[in-house]
Amino acid sequence: MNNSTSVGETITDITVVVPCFNEVDNVGPSHQEIVSELGQYDLEILYVDDGSTDGTLDVIRQLAESDPRVHYISFTRNFGFEAAFSAGYRYASNSWVLHVDADQQFPAAEARKLIAEAEKGYDAVFGVRTNRQDPLARRWGTAAFHFIGRRVLRIELPEGATAFRLVRTELARRIVDLDVGTPYFLATVPRLTSRYTTIPVAHRARERGESKVGFGFLASHAVELFVGFTRRLTTAASATALITAVLAVLLGAGAATGLIGGTALSTAVFVLLATVLLVLSLLVRYLVVVGAGQPRPRQFYIRETTLARPVDAADLLLASTPDTGVPVTDARQGTEVTT
Repeated sequence: MNNSTSVGETITDITVVVPCFNEVDNVGPSHQEIVSELGQYDLEILYVDDGSTDGTLDVIRQLAESDPRVHYISFTRNFGFEAAFSAGYRYASNSWVLHVDADQQFPAAEARKLIAEAEKGYDAVFGVRTNRQDPLARRWGTAAFHFIGRRVLRIELPEGATAFRLVRTELARRIVDLDVGTPYFLATVPRLTSRYTTIPVAHRARERGESKVGFGFLASHAVELFVGFTRRLTTAASATALITAVLAVLLGAGAATGLIGGTALSTAVFVLLATVLLVLSLLVRYLVVVGAGQPRPRQFYIRETTLARPVDAADLLLASTPDTGVPVTDARQGTEVTT
């Protein structure tokens, strides 16, 4: 969507959020490239370690010690991609958030295109890959995902949008703090603002490490979107079960009255099937309502961090962070304690 205002702004301060899961070989090069290409801005480089087990956190710690612009958040375990960038967005210090994955498939220099577009008055700018350098199956899977989401289920998504994006921090934080049952950033942005757009950006093949995005990830991601951001699927399932139940009743009645051939057993089977399907149709709708209101664990829990700003106590698994002694804010009571 292109719906910018005529009033722009000059972007001077950016938090670069870099989610990491077992990217020990990419953390250092990603830092070098970010600093080289965007060093003229007031930068905060915020690495989010999503429970890595390969030494990624050790490299990040070294960067934080040598570069005061580098901060990090480390989770108590692997919570997934959505949780990793959500933590970065929530605790970003600067006015704008630039999301750059650690694999460096999006060149940091391409961020200048996002910045120039955002300065026209947008709240969010999403990069769209040109000449995408990913396996064919992944490209087809993404294309099918966007087609079903946008065309079939009518979910408003920025067309072709990726995780390489520049978002006003206030908007990004508001989205991740919504605490919805099925968080999905791309689909939530259009629900809060019309001032977003997309722009073509370069893409390159991964040089080091292995991709963490497989079929299982894409499938679960798609289900979260299709179930969480539209009722079309559950409505269709409920309607199908109800229609089938009605047909089963009619067939059972026909068998019982002799209008169609059948025995007492077939009649009982028809009636039983009708009852089961009727219950299923109601159950589907019930689960949608009940599931949306169920209490859930936090999206992530922080074990260690060098954040300068206070951490919400609810985001800590334990009552303190002894590794760093950062200030902790209890959002429920509005108080701050030093751990």
